[in-house]
Amino acid sequence: MDPEKGFEPPTFTIKELRDCVPKHCFQRDTLRSFSYIAYDLCGVAALAFAASYIHVLPAYLRPAAWMAYWVCQGVVCTGLWVIAHECGHGAFSANRTINNVTGWVLHSALLVPYYSWRHSHSQHHKNTNNMNRDEVFVPRTKTFRGLQGKASTPAWMEDSVFDESPLYHVAKVVGQSLFGWPLYLYRNASGPKYARGASHFNPQSVLFRPEQFWQIVLSDVGLALTAGVLAYASYVWSAAAVLRMYGVPYLMVNFWLVTITYLQHSSPQVPHYADDSWNFVRGALCTVDRSYGRVLDVCLHHINDTHVAHHLFSQMPHYHAEEATRHLRGKLGKYYNYSDRNVFGELYHTMKHCQFVEDSGSVLFYRNPSTAKKVE
Repeated sequence: MDPEKGFEPPTFTIKELRDCVPKHCFQRDTLRSFSYIAYDLCGVAALAFAASYIHVLPAYLRPAAWMAYWVCQGVVCTGLWVIAHECGHGAFSANRTINNVTGWVLHSALLVPYYSWRHSHSQHHKNTNNMNRDEVFVPRTKTFRGLQGKASTPAWMEDSVFDESPLYHVAKVVGQSLFGWPLYLYRNASGPKYARGASHFNPQSVLFRPEQFWQIVLSDVGLALTAGVLAYASYVWSAAAVLRMYGVPYLMVNFWLVTITYLQHSSPQVPHYADDSWNFVRGALCTVDRSYGRVLDVCLHHINDTHVAHHLFSQMPHYHAEEATRHLRGKLGKYYNYSDRNVFGELYHTMKHCQFVEDSGSVLFYRNPSTAKKVE
Protein backbone atom coordinates (compact mmCIF):
# COMPACT_ATOMS: atom_id res chain seq x y z
CA MET A 1 0.00 0.00 0.00
CA ASP A 2 1.35 3.40 -1.04
CA PRO A 3 1.52 5.63 2.08
CA GLU A 4 2.26 8.69 -0.04
CA LYS A 5 -0.82 8.46 -2.27
CA GLY A 6 -3.39 10.99 -1.14
CA PHE A 7 -1.50 11.64 2.10
CA GLU A 8 -2.77 14.64 4.03
CA PRO A 9 -0.95 15.75 7.20
CA PRO A 10 -3.11 15.29 10.33
CA THR A 11 -4.91 18.33 11.73
CA PHE A 12 -5.54 17.21 15.32
CA THR A 13 -4.79 19.62 18.15
CA ILE A 14 -3.00 18.48 21.29
CA LYS A 15 -6.05 19.47 23.37
CA GLU A 16 -8.30 17.37 21.18
CA LEU A 17 -6.11 14.33 21.72
CA ARG A 18 -5.62 14.96 25.44
CA ASP A 19 -9.37 15.21 25.93
CA CYS A 20 -9.89 11.70 24.54
CA VAL A 21 -7.65 10.17 27.22
CA PRO A 22 -9.04 9.56 30.75
CA LYS A 23 -7.68 12.08 33.24
CA HIS A 24 -6.30 9.46 35.63
CA CYS A 25 -3.85 8.38 32.93
CA PHE A 26 -1.87 11.55 33.59
CA GLN A 27 -1.52 10.93 37.34
CA ARG A 28 1.95 9.98 38.63
CA ASP A 29 2.34 7.67 41.63
CA THR A 30 5.86 7.84 43.06
CA LEU A 31 5.53 4.68 45.16
CA ARG A 32 4.20 2.72 42.22
CA SER A 33 7.05 3.99 40.06
CA PHE A 34 9.61 2.82 42.63
CA SER A 35 7.98 -0.61 42.64
CA TYR A 36 9.04 -1.05 39.01
CA ILE A 37 12.64 -0.23 39.94
CA ALA A 38 12.47 -2.86 42.69
CA TYR A 39 11.03 -5.34 40.21
CA ASP A 40 13.82 -4.72 37.72
CA LEU A 41 16.58 -4.77 40.35
CA CYS A 42 15.31 -8.12 41.60
CA GLY A 43 15.59 -9.38 38.02
CA VAL A 44 19.15 -8.03 37.68
CA ALA A 45 20.20 -9.62 40.98
CA ALA A 46 18.57 -12.98 40.20
CA LEU A 47 20.23 -13.18 36.80
CA ALA A 48 23.63 -12.16 38.18
CA PHE A 49 23.31 -14.76 40.95
CA ALA A 50 22.45 -17.45 38.42
CA ALA A 51 25.36 -16.40 36.20
CA SER A 52 27.77 -16.78 39.11
CA TYR A 53 27.14 -20.53 38.93
CA ILE A 54 27.65 -20.97 35.20
CA HIS A 55 31.18 -22.18 35.85
CA VAL A 56 29.83 -25.33 37.54
CA LEU A 57 27.96 -26.39 34.39
CA PRO A 58 29.51 -28.86 31.96
CA ALA A 59 31.83 -27.05 29.55
CA TYR A 60 29.60 -27.71 26.54
CA LEU A 61 26.66 -25.91 28.23
CA ARG A 62 28.51 -22.80 29.35
CA PRO A 63 28.48 -20.86 26.04
CA ALA A 64 24.69 -21.23 25.74
CA ALA A 65 24.25 -20.29 29.41
CA TRP A 66 26.31 -17.14 29.01
CA MET A 67 24.41 -16.14 25.88
CA ALA A 68 21.11 -16.64 27.71
CA TYR A 69 22.37 -14.48 30.58
CA TRP A 70 23.55 -11.72 28.27
CA VAL A 71 20.27 -11.57 26.38
CA CYS A 72 18.07 -11.67 29.50
CA GLN A 73 20.19 -9.25 31.53
CA GLY A 74 20.28 -6.86 28.58
CA VAL A 75 16.50 -6.81 28.41
CA VAL A 76 16.06 -6.31 32.16
CA CYS A 77 18.65 -3.53 32.28
CA THR A 78 16.93 -1.86 29.34
CA GLY A 79 13.82 -1.84 31.52
CA LEU A 80 15.81 0.09 34.14
CA TRP A 81 16.99 2.46 31.41
CA VAL A 82 13.35 3.09 30.49
CA ILE A 83 12.50 3.99 34.10
CA ALA A 84 15.40 6.44 34.20
CA HIS A 85 14.12 7.82 30.88
CA GLU A 86 10.78 8.47 32.58
CA CYS A 87 12.63 10.38 35.30
CA GLY A 88 14.12 12.61 32.62
CA HIS A 89 10.64 13.41 31.35
CA GLY A 90 9.20 14.02 34.82
CA ALA A 91 6.89 11.00 34.41
CA PHE A 92 8.33 9.04 37.34
CA SER A 93 7.14 11.42 40.06
CA ALA A 94 5.52 14.81 40.49
CA ASN A 95 8.60 15.75 42.55
CA ARG A 96 11.41 17.09 40.37
CA THR A 97 14.16 16.23 42.85
CA ILE A 98 13.02 12.60 43.08
CA ASN A 99 12.96 12.43 39.29
CA ASN A 100 16.46 13.82 38.87
CA VAL A 101 18.18 11.93 41.70
CA THR A 102 16.61 8.63 40.67
CA GLY A 103 17.32 9.19 36.99
CA TRP A 104 20.92 10.27 37.64
CA VAL A 105 21.65 7.17 39.75
CA LEU A 106 20.08 4.70 37.32
CA HIS A 107 21.47 6.23 34.16
CA SER A 108 24.94 6.69 35.63
CA ALA A 109 24.97 2.99 36.56
CA LEU A 110 24.24 2.23 32.88
CA LEU A 111 26.96 4.66 31.67
CA VAL A 112 24.43 7.21 30.44
CA PRO A 113 25.09 10.94 31.10
CA TYR A 114 21.69 11.67 32.63
CA TYR A 115 21.40 15.46 32.33
CA SER A 116 23.22 15.60 29.00
CA TRP A 117 20.90 13.03 27.49
CA ARG A 118 17.84 14.62 29.12
CA HIS A 119 18.50 17.96 27.47
CA SER A 120 19.14 16.60 23.97
CA HIS A 121 16.29 14.10 24.27
CA SER A 122 13.94 16.93 25.17
CA GLN A 123 14.80 18.55 21.84
CA HIS A 124 13.96 15.30 20.08
CA HIS A 125 10.50 15.35 21.62
CA LYS A 126 9.98 19.00 20.80
CA ASN A 127 11.02 18.50 17.15
CA THR A 128 10.19 14.89 16.27
CA ASN A 129 10.65 14.11 12.56
CA ASN A 130 11.48 17.71 11.72
CA MET A 131 14.13 17.59 9.00
CA ASN A 132 16.07 20.54 10.43
CA ARG A 133 15.62 20.31 14.19
CA ASP A 134 15.11 16.69 15.28
CA GLU A 135 17.96 15.19 17.31
CA VAL A 136 18.05 11.50 16.35
CA PHE A 137 17.94 9.47 13.14
CA VAL A 138 17.52 12.53 10.96
CA PRO A 139 17.33 11.19 7.38
CA ARG A 140 20.19 12.00 5.06
CA THR A 141 19.17 13.69 1.82
CA LYS A 142 19.72 12.36 -1.68
CA THR A 143 22.51 14.89 -2.26
CA PHE A 144 24.21 14.00 1.02
CA ARG A 145 24.28 10.38 -0.15
CA GLY A 146 25.87 11.49 -3.41
CA LEU A 147 22.94 10.22 -5.50
CA GLN A 148 21.93 13.37 -7.36
CA GLY A 149 20.32 12.56 -10.70
CA LYS A 150 20.19 8.83 -10.00
CA ALA A 151 17.04 6.73 -9.99
CA SER A 152 15.21 6.23 -6.71
CA THR A 153 12.19 4.29 -5.52
CA PRO A 154 9.81 4.90 -2.60
CA ALA A 155 10.98 2.72 0.28
CA TRP A 156 7.63 0.92 0.54
CA MET A 157 8.10 -0.54 -2.98
CA GLU A 158 11.08 -2.62 -1.82
CA ASP A 159 13.06 -2.11 -5.02
CA SER A 160 16.65 -1.34 -4.16
CA VAL A 161 20.09 -1.82 -5.69
CA PHE A 162 20.99 -3.26 -2.28
CA ASP A 163 18.53 -6.17 -2.55
CA GLU A 164 21.30 -8.55 -3.52
CA SER A 165 23.79 -7.48 -0.84
CA PRO A 166 22.23 -8.72 2.41
CA LEU A 167 25.56 -8.98 4.24
CA TYR A 168 26.05 -5.24 3.77
CA HIS A 169 22.83 -4.54 5.65
CA VAL A 170 23.47 -7.15 8.30
CA ALA A 171 26.81 -5.43 8.98
CA LYS A 172 25.06 -2.05 9.18
CA VAL A 173 22.44 -3.43 11.57
CA VAL A 174 25.08 -4.95 13.85
CA GLY A 175 27.25 -1.84 13.82
CA GLN A 176 24.39 0.56 14.48
CA SER A 177 22.77 -1.65 17.10
CA LEU A 178 25.84 -2.26 19.24
CA PHE A 179 27.82 0.94 18.77
CA GLY A 180 25.27 3.52 17.61
CA TRP A 181 24.43 4.60 21.16
CA PRO A 182 27.99 5.41 22.35
CA LEU A 183 28.69 7.07 19.00
CA TYR A 184 25.58 9.21 19.45
CA LEU A 185 26.75 10.26 22.91
CA TYR A 186 30.35 10.85 21.83
CA ARG A 187 29.84 12.61 18.50
CA ASN A 188 26.07 12.93 18.02
CA ALA A 189 26.00 10.34 15.23
CA SER A 190 22.66 10.41 13.33
CA GLY A 191 21.95 13.87 14.77
CA PRO A 192 21.06 17.12 12.96
CA LYS A 193 23.43 19.14 10.79
CA TYR A 194 23.97 21.91 13.34
CA ALA A 195 25.31 19.50 15.96
CA ARG A 196 27.13 16.76 14.05
CA GLY A 197 30.27 15.85 15.93
CA ALA A 198 29.02 17.44 19.17
CA SER A 199 29.70 15.48 22.36
CA HIS A 200 27.26 14.83 25.18
CA PHE A 201 30.23 14.79 27.56
CA ASN A 202 31.37 18.34 26.80
CA PRO A 203 29.65 20.98 29.00
CA GLN A 204 30.39 23.60 26.36
CA SER A 205 28.92 21.60 23.50
CA VAL A 206 26.54 23.29 21.07
CA LEU A 207 23.93 20.84 22.37
CA PHE A 208 23.65 22.71 25.68
CA ARG A 209 22.91 26.19 26.97
CA PRO A 210 25.46 27.96 29.21
CA GLU A 211 23.23 27.63 32.29
CA GLN A 212 23.28 23.84 31.89
CA PHE A 213 27.08 23.66 32.29
CA TRP A 214 27.18 22.22 35.81
CA GLN A 215 24.45 19.70 35.10
CA ILE A 216 26.59 18.30 32.29
CA VAL A 217 29.55 18.18 34.67
CA LEU A 218 27.40 16.26 37.17
CA SER A 219 26.48 13.80 34.41
CA ASP A 220 30.18 13.23 33.73
CA VAL A 221 30.84 12.75 37.45
CA GLY A 222 28.22 9.99 37.50
CA LEU A 223 29.96 8.24 34.62
CA ALA A 224 33.34 8.59 36.33
CA LEU A 225 31.99 7.01 39.51
CA THR A 226 30.59 4.05 37.58
CA ALA A 227 33.84 3.68 35.67
CA GLY A 228 35.69 3.66 38.98
CA VAL A 229 33.46 0.91 40.36
CA LEU A 230 33.99 -1.15 37.20
CA ALA A 231 37.76 -0.64 37.40
CA TYR A 232 37.79 -1.75 41.03
CA ALA A 233 35.65 -4.78 40.18
CA SER A 234 38.11 -5.64 37.41
CA TYR A 235 40.95 -5.46 39.92
CA VAL A 236 39.13 -7.73 42.38
CA TRP A 237 37.54 -10.27 40.00
CA SER A 238 39.35 -9.67 36.67
CA ALA A 239 38.47 -7.65 33.59
CA ALA A 240 37.13 -10.77 31.89
CA ALA A 241 34.62 -11.31 34.70
CA VAL A 242 33.41 -7.70 34.48
CA LEU A 243 33.11 -7.99 30.72
CA ARG A 244 30.98 -11.11 31.06
CA MET A 245 28.77 -9.81 33.87
CA TYR A 246 28.45 -6.13 32.87
CA GLY A 247 30.12 -5.39 29.54
CA VAL A 248 28.18 -7.68 27.24
CA PRO A 249 24.78 -6.89 28.84
CA TYR A 250 25.71 -3.21 28.37
CA LEU A 251 26.06 -3.86 24.64
CA MET A 252 22.67 -5.59 24.69
CA VAL A 253 21.16 -2.49 26.29
CA ASN A 254 22.74 -0.46 23.49
CA PHE A 255 21.08 -2.77 20.99
CA TRP A 256 17.60 -2.29 22.44
CA LEU A 257 17.93 1.48 22.88
CA VAL A 258 19.04 2.04 19.30
CA THR A 259 16.64 -0.50 17.81
CA ILE A 260 13.61 0.82 19.68
CA THR A 261 14.33 4.45 18.79
CA TYR A 262 15.26 3.73 15.19
CA LEU A 263 12.19 1.64 14.42
CA GLN A 264 9.83 4.04 16.16
CA HIS A 265 10.70 6.92 13.86
CA SER A 266 12.08 5.28 10.72
CA SER A 267 9.59 3.56 8.43
CA PRO A 268 8.41 3.68 4.82
CA GLN A 269 4.98 4.48 6.28
CA VAL A 270 5.78 7.70 8.14
CA PRO A 271 7.05 11.01 6.76
CA HIS A 272 9.47 13.66 7.87
CA TYR A 273 8.41 17.29 7.61
CA ALA A 274 10.10 20.49 6.53
CA ASP A 275 9.69 23.54 8.77
CA ASP A 276 6.81 24.94 6.71
CA SER A 277 4.56 21.92 7.30
CA TRP A 278 5.73 20.62 10.68
CA ASN A 279 3.98 21.08 14.00
CA PHE A 280 4.27 19.27 17.32
CA VAL A 281 1.30 16.93 16.85
CA ARG A 282 2.28 15.99 13.30
CA GLY A 283 5.79 15.18 14.48
CA ALA A 284 4.58 13.13 17.44
CA LEU A 285 2.31 11.10 15.16
CA CYS A 286 5.31 10.17 12.99
CA THR A 287 5.85 7.38 15.49
CA VAL A 288 5.25 3.66 15.07
CA ASP A 289 4.05 1.58 18.02
CA ARG A 290 5.70 -1.82 17.68
CA SER A 291 4.90 -4.89 19.75
CA TYR A 292 7.82 -7.26 20.30
CA GLY A 293 5.67 -9.93 21.96
CA ARG A 294 4.03 -9.79 25.36
CA VAL A 295 7.11 -10.81 27.38
CA LEU A 296 9.41 -8.19 25.84
CA ASP A 297 6.70 -5.53 25.90
CA VAL A 298 6.31 -6.00 29.66
CA CYS A 299 10.05 -6.19 30.37
CA LEU A 300 10.61 -3.00 28.38
CA HIS A 301 7.76 -1.28 30.25
CA HIS A 302 5.88 -0.82 26.98
CA ILE A 303 8.20 1.90 25.72
CA ASN A 304 8.03 0.21 22.32
CA ASP A 305 4.28 -0.39 21.88
CA THR A 306 2.89 2.80 23.50
CA HIS A 307 5.33 5.31 22.06
CA VAL A 308 2.75 7.38 20.23
CA ALA A 309 1.14 8.20 23.58
CA HIS A 310 4.57 8.90 25.05
CA HIS A 311 5.42 11.40 22.33
CA LEU A 312 2.14 13.19 22.71
CA PHE A 313 2.24 13.22 26.52
CA SER A 314 5.78 12.61 27.74
CA GLN A 315 4.91 13.14 31.42
CA MET A 316 2.45 10.24 31.37
CA PRO A 317 3.82 7.27 33.38
CA HIS A 318 4.28 4.04 31.45
CA TYR A 319 1.78 2.13 33.58
CA HIS A 320 -1.05 4.25 32.17
CA ALA A 321 0.20 4.30 28.58
CA GLU A 322 -1.55 1.11 27.43
CA GLU A 323 -4.95 2.44 28.44
CA ALA A 324 -4.20 5.83 26.89
CA THR A 325 -3.11 4.13 23.66
CA ARG A 326 -6.44 2.32 23.32
CA HIS A 327 -8.27 5.66 23.43
CA LEU A 328 -5.81 7.40 21.11
CA ARG A 329 -5.98 4.58 18.60
CA GLY A 330 -9.73 5.05 18.24
CA LYS A 331 -9.38 8.81 17.91
CA LEU A 332 -6.47 8.81 15.45
CA GLY A 333 -7.83 6.21 13.04
CA LYS A 334 -5.59 5.97 9.96
CA TYR A 335 -3.04 8.28 11.56
CA TYR A 336 -2.18 5.71 14.23
CA ASN A 337 0.85 3.67 13.18
CA TYR A 338 1.28 0.14 14.54
CA SER A 339 3.26 -2.96 13.67
CA ASP A 340 3.65 -6.36 15.30
CA ARG A 341 6.09 -7.72 12.73
CA ASN A 342 9.23 -9.47 13.91
CA VAL A 343 11.61 -6.86 15.31
CA PHE A 344 14.71 -8.34 13.66
CA GLY A 345 13.04 -8.61 10.28
CA GLU A 346 11.79 -5.02 10.55
CA LEU A 347 15.24 -3.82 11.57
CA TYR A 348 16.81 -5.38 8.50
CA HIS A 349 13.98 -4.28 6.19
CA THR A 350 14.09 -0.67 7.40
CA MET A 351 17.86 -0.46 7.21
CA LYS A 352 17.76 -1.77 3.64
CA HIS A 353 14.97 0.33 2.19
CA CYS A 354 14.93 3.59 4.19
CA GLN A 355 18.08 5.11 2.70
CA PHE A 356 17.39 8.82 2.20
CA VAL A 357 14.77 11.48 1.47
CA GLU A 358 14.60 13.88 -1.44
CA ASP A 359 16.44 17.19 -1.20
CA SER A 360 13.32 19.35 -1.11
CA GLY A 361 9.64 19.16 -0.30
CA SER A 362 7.30 19.84 2.60
CA VAL A 363 6.44 16.21 3.36
CA LEU A 364 9.24 13.71 2.74
CA PHE A 365 9.01 9.91 2.74
CA TYR A 366 11.98 7.58 2.72
CA ARG A 367 13.38 6.41 -0.59
CA ASN A 368 16.18 4.14 -1.76
CA PRO A 369 18.46 3.78 -4.80
CA SER A 370 16.54 1.94 -7.48
CA THR A 371 17.34 -0.77 -9.98
CA ALA A 372 14.77 0.72 -12.33
CA LYS A 373 14.41 3.98 -14.22
CA LYS A 374 13.91 7.05 -12.11
CA VAL A 375 10.58 7.25 -10.31
CA GLU A 376 9.28 10.77 -10.13
